[in-house]
Amino acid sequence: MDKNNLRSNRQKSSPNRYGMRNAGFVALIILLLLVIYSAFNQPSTLKTIPITTAIKQANAGEYSNMQVSGNEVQITIKGQSKPTLKTYEEPNATLKTEGLDYSKVNVTATAQTSSSSTWIGILETVGPVVAIGVILYIMMKSAQGQGNQALSFGKSRARLYGNEKDKVNFSDIAGTDEAKQDLEEVVEFLKYPKKFASVGARIPKGVLLVGPPGTGKTMLARAVAGEANVPFFSISGSEFVEMFVGVGASRVRDLFAKAKKNAPCIIFIDEIDAVGRRRGSGMGGGHDEREQTLNQILVEMDGFEQGLNVIVLAATNRADVLDPALLRPGRFDRRVNIGLPDRKDREAILKVHFNKKPLSKAVDLDALAAKTAGSSGADLSNITNEAAIIAARNSHAQISQEDVTEAFEKVAIGPERKSKVMTENDKMTTAYHEAGHALVGHVLPDSDPVHKVTIIPRGGTGGVTWFIPPEDRVFVSLVQFKDMLARGMGGRIAEEIVLGKDKITTGASNDLQSAAELARDMVVNQGMGKKLRDQVFKTDDGMMLDRLVHEREFSDDTAKVIDDEVESLITEAANRARVVIKANLSHLEKLKIVLLEKETVDADEVDKVLKGAKMPTAAALY
Repeated sequence: MDKNNLRSNRQKSSPNRYGMRNAGFVALIILLLLVIYSAFNQPSTLKTIPITTAIKQANAGEYSNMQVSGNEVQITIKGQSKPTLKTYEEPNATLKTEGLDYSKVNVTATAQTSSSSTWIGILETVGPVVAIGVILYIMMKSAQGQGNQALSFGKSRARLYGNEKDKVNFSDIAGTDEAKQDLEEVVEFLKYPKKFASVGARIPKGVLLVGPPGTGKTMLARAVAGEANVPFFSISGSEFVEMFVGVGASRVRDLFAKAKKNAPCIIFIDEIDAVGRRRGSGMGGGHDEREQTLNQILVEMDGFEQGLNVIVLAATNRADVLDPALLRPGRFDRRVNIGLPDRKDREAILKVHFNKKPLSKAVDLDALAAKTAGSSGADLSNITNEAAIIAARNSHAQISQEDVTEAFEKVAIGPERKSKVMTENDKMTTAYHEAGHALVGHVLPDSDPVHKVTIIPRGGTGGVTWFIPPEDRVFVSLVQFKDMLARGMGGRIAEEIVLGKDKITTGASNDLQSAAELARDMVVNQGMGKKLRDQVFKTDDGMMLDRLVHEREFSDDTAKVIDDEVESLITEAANRARVVIKANLSHLEKLKIVLLEKETVDADEVDKVLKGAKMPTAAALY
């Protein structure tokens, strides 16, 4: 098959399929009309009587008309509009010889049936049969045009790319320089296979792209195909598995057969963990089809013939759940880790996404990149799109700094809900709550600086105190974790000190949940407990069946110690927040007043209001 025509043929197949489907509907309508026509246009059957009886009744005045055509006489009885009787003239018995009284009945003569009339009769008889046959043929062709899913159930659903005009290249992707460098070797393998074969190098069969969601794994795979200028088969791991056993394995065989015919080429399996999960104990038999599909993938990847030059790229964000047989050398020989972009890469990604948008020169993309630590490429793309939407909504000719800031805050913490009505008492409580967060975070030395404080409801919260790290972090220390816990408890403690223990509200529910999760992570995964220092405990966060099958790897006594450690960390954080707030009640009150007046306060004004707030000695104890 000509590779240059593969994509065009694929694009043409869709209109043809829909055309055949429409032809099937038209054929059904025609068939229905033929049935109705046949039901209401059936020729009437005339009763035959002897000619002598006909003449006797005609002479008695019972007939109104007798129509002679050849030797056939059609008779119309008086009071009726159509003939209902007929008789036949014979050589020795005609109307005249048998004594018909022509004054009693109207006799008319017509010519004998012409050949054209005969053909019309034949068509009326044979036509419906031919029409039904044509309709059945069209319907069968329509079923074939739709791919006849019943017959092609085991065929691969992979989409083929390779001749499109808008190919993706490495130059179109910002950031991820290390990943692109690793994948450039794959391009070399595809473009110059003899160069490596001449020195005895074996071309890798599989490359696994691992990284968080939205980091550009699929785009990088497209870029490899674009750089190498080879066909690109794309399919999701979930498209292999069906409810019928054996279908997934059949689709795998079909996919690899197509790839071998189009070599050199790339097979890209997105979300391979959907089919490549570790094979389990088989409890319940629910994974038989998935495991058969995985077994077929393992066989096909080991069964490539030498010199075919077909490489399998796969993407996942859960490499820890993949089956070991899938990751061994000879199958996925290489693993490319694609992490979240750093500040420099985030700025480059923002420039790419803003490249085709009318961006004001006053927009500081470096500052935006600094504030978006931990964002993926997809998150940054979403921010640029939201900025364009906000600019259009505000009728701006260019995207301004205000549009970009609003888009960033909308994506990061949710849209403002200014329409939500809050009582004055609720506003005051929210102001004290958010001021408590800001005050504790501002005073503690290892806390991130305050970026913004607002009492306007955003997303699912009643207000937000936003902390942003000044730079990208690789590691987080124990003192930084403890300051995070303390500032997280600051809102609840502020309510408790100002309003009283009996008047605390539900506004701290999210804070308490986040604090509990952070404290448990410190103890279980980071080894930062007091009694359990330098010990970590594996917990299974997989599927429900996995939790039932795999036992917990620590005893009930250890679980009790973990709970005690978590409680101790949260209690310590609450006490530190309490000491800070009690020592700076005047600053808490000032920030509350400013929040009630302005509703939203940025970092500079927070620093101005809280200037002079001190950290008591007791708050520095860990």
